[in-house]
Amino acid sequence: MTTDPNILMGKPVIRGTRISVSFLLDLLSEGWSHQQIFENYPQIDEKSLRAALSYSSDRIKNEELLPLEFGT
Repeated sequence: MTTDPNILMGKPVIRGTRISVSFLLDLLSEGWSHQQIFENYPQIDEKSLRAALSYSSDRIKNEELLPLEFGT
């Protein structure tokens, strides 16, 4: 993973590409298999896909959640 303010406004991307982590997550959530991703985006391999998932998992684990309070 890498970030660069000059590439996709600083979104995390797969190193050496302009493919963002969020784009890969969107593909997976739409039902794309790993194989479909690899066939359509040959610059992505198993290692980079796992890195994107690991990055996302780490971000969620470290996210501070604040409780929402609704009117009584």
